[in-house]
Amino acid sequence: MELSSQLFSDSWWWGMLVALAPLYWYAVRWADFGRLAREGVSGAYFGSIVVLMLMWTLRTDVHAGIVWHLSGMVFITLAWGWSLALLAGLVAQLALVVAGLNELASVVPTLWVLVILPAVLTQLVLGLVRAYLPKHFFVYVFVDAFFCGALVAAMGVLATVALLVLAGQAWPPLRDDVMILIPLMLFPEAFFNGIIITVLVTLRPQWVWSFRDEEYLSR
Repeated sequence: MELSSQLFSDSWWWGMLVALAPLYWYAVRWADFGRLAREGVSGAYFGSIVVLMLMWTLRTDVHAGIVWHLSGMVFITLAWGWSLALLAGLVAQLALVVAGLNELASVVPTLWVLVILPAVLTQLVLGLVRAYLPKHFFVYVFVDAFFCGALVAAMGVLATVALLVLAGQAWPPLRDDVMILIPLMLFPEAFFNGIIITVLVTLRPQWVWSFRDEEYLSR
C-alpha cells in the first residue's frame, strides 16, 4: 500500500516523520555494509532495490489517495536483514519520487505500511520459526516466505485502515473499498515472495543471509 500525504493532517505527518528518524538511525547503524563488500554481493543488493522499484510501478488505485501493489519486502528482509531492508525500501521510494511516480511528502506515511511493517513482521516470523519450529528447508520456504508474504499482505491492509481511521478518515468507505480486497491480496504477495526465496536459496543461497545450508539442509 502507498498512502498520499493528503490523507493526513500536518500534525500526523510530522509525527510520522519524527518517529522515522530513530528507526532509520538504527537501520544505518546496524546495516552490515562491510559484509556486502566482503562477500561481493553489493551488486545483488542494489539489484534487489531495482526489483522493488520496478515492482512498485505496477500499481492500481483502490481508494482516493491509496495505491496497491505488491510489497516484496519479505524477500528483501529474508535476503539482507531488517536494517538493509529498511534502507532498500527508502531508496526505492525516493527513486520513484525522482521518476515522478510519487510525491516526496507521501514517502513518509508509505514507509510505515509498505516498508517498516513488512520488514518487522518478517523478522518477527523468522525469529519465531527459528525458536519453535524444526529447522528444515521446507519450513523455511513455506512459513518464512509463503506464509509470511500472505501475513504481510493482510496486516498491511489492516494497518493502513487503522492508521487512516485514527487520522480521522471515515471508516465506511475504507471498509467497502479497501478491507474487502484482503482475500485478493494474499495469494499474489505469498506467491511472489515464496517463489523468489525458493529460487534464491536454490541457486544463489549466498544472497539470502537468513538461510544457512548447514542449518536447513543438514537434517
